[in-house]
Amino acid sequence: MSRVLNGIVAVCPDLGIGKNGDLPWHPVRLNREFAHFRKMTSTPFVEGKQNVVIMGRKTWFSIPEKNRPLKDRINIVLSRELTVPPTGAHHLAADFSSALRLVDTKLADHADQVWVIGGSSLYKELMESRGTKRLFVTRILKQFDSDTFLPEISPEKYRLLPEFPGVPPELQEENGIQYRFEVYESIEQ
Repeated sequence: MSRVLNGIVAVCPDLGIGKNGDLPWHPVRLNREFAHFRKMTSTPFVEGKQNVVIMGRKTWFSIPEKNRPLKDRINIVLSRELTVPPTGAHHLAADFSSALRLVDTKLADHADQVWVIGGSSLYKELMESRGTKRLFVTRILKQFDSDTFLPEISPEKYRLLPEFPGVPPELQEENGIQYRFEVYESIEQ
């Protein structure tokens, strides 16, 4: 069965997504942006199932311990070094394709939507993978210093959707920072 793979990320104008293991705008909190992330990643389409969040090891450890695992979601952490899931994580996979196999086999009866939530190399792998993908991008309209970046979203491979259910189309602002939500969908090659 082919499933849509989702990625969700907030980016600065230069596609910066992280700084020193945190968000580039830290310590400023964007609570409504975070609520959007939580709503999108934790709301399944199929009643009785849960969404899956797949993240790299560094992303897992960047989440405050009190918030791990991300509740109401099946948390899969990718690592080539760890041999057991980090405390709180539901599953460990060596790589992205192993995580997807886990979703389609062991978790098939429980898993609904799949969400990639970071980091940079995992977003790259998602964006280059086969099949239908959607990228839920929060465009932060202020530049912050970053050391981790999202790969370029190629207009030959992705199109910006004019709207998407549950995604507010209007400009947002919190704590003096403006941002907008965008959804891209892969163009079949």
